[in-house]
Amino acid sequence: MLKNDLLIRALQRKPVHRTPIWIMRQAGRYLPEYREVRKKTDFLTLCKTPELAAKVTLQPVEIMDVDAAIIFSDILVVPEAMGMRLEMLESQGPRFLEPIRSRSDIEKLVTPDVSQALRYVEDAIRLTKRELHGRVPIIGFSGAAWSLFAYAVEGRASKDFKVAKELIYACRSDAHALLQKLNRVLTDYLLLQIEAGANAIQLFDTWASLLSEDAFLEFSLTYIQETVQTIKTKYPNVPVIVFAKGANTVLSEIAKTGCDAIGLDWTIDIGRARWQLADRVALQGNLDPMILYAPHDVIRKEAAKILQKFGEHSDASGHVFNLGHGILPDIDPAHLKTLIDFVKSESTKYHHQIQFSLTQKDKKDDSVS
Repeated sequence: MLKNDLLIRALQRKPVHRTPIWIMRQAGRYLPEYREVRKKTDFLTLCKTPELAAKVTLQPVEIMDVDAAIIFSDILVVPEAMGMRLEMLESQGPRFLEPIRSRSDIEKLVTPDVSQALRYVEDAIRLTKRELHGRVPIIGFSGAAWSLFAYAVEGRASKDFKVAKELIYACRSDAHALLQKLNRVLTDYLLLQIEAGANAIQLFDTWASLLSEDAFLEFSLTYIQETVQTIKTKYPNVPVIVFAKGANTVLSEIAKTGCDAIGLDWTIDIGRARWQLADRVALQGNLDPMILYAPHDVIRKEAAKILQKFGEHSDASGHVFNLGHGILPDIDPAHLKTLIDFVKSESTKYHHQIQFSLTQKDKKDDSVS
């Protein structure tokens, strides 16, 4: 039983007394406590050691008092579990030593039993759940098939992902073969996380912005919808968030996947997005991460704009406050705490429906007494 179920209620567009807040990459390098753990181990070992992964997952809950814990891991553990050799270089980021370059490379990828190959994530979720004692929900996650594809084919992060895009246009059948294989594994992986205790799921399509609208619908959204539908068929009460960075022109199509919420980057007005979607889904976002470098009063001012734009014309239920992408590693934790505290206090005035309900309940209780 969750003591704080604000995130789940908001994702399900149920009334809440304030807007819940969590932050993408909230367990990470901006926290001194995280850096202390990282001094003693490398990134992949941290991901693969359940006790350590659980420890850093809990840090932002305990230190920042966010409304959810997101399990500490990395999206690239999926292709690694399929047999790709992954290297994490401190100065260069992730790199696959032998990127996918041909149909035979695709065929060599295994379809693992995720309960074995990714058991460490399952164990980390179970440990985290035990330590949380129901304080807040746990979010499980995976990269979407297109973003995993982009890394697996390119081999590393890139400005234009030329090799990955060349494959989708020059060898469509090979591209879909790889996307199908990746999607099968990541979907099983998300189901495993739910079975381990994740209360909600987020699909990250970090590189959606690389694709044209037509290409996004073909090479990304098709697979996102397949994953969402599989999860919702088996676990209809587990909310699913789709965060496709840069896909702001196809929000209606994303909503049709059956997801419960859409994560927005900072380049779209959240009020306009709510109007466009007519409250068919919850919305998550969408403060520009760079604003956290600003003075405290500016952070409050910019957060107030988002709350006001979402909630000015109707009740603000169905909003989860977040950044429009991950928090940057050199942000002052005090600046993030200012944001969290402000959202918690300021957002209450936009939740008219729940406040009215509470007032009516109080009147009823008074009359009975």
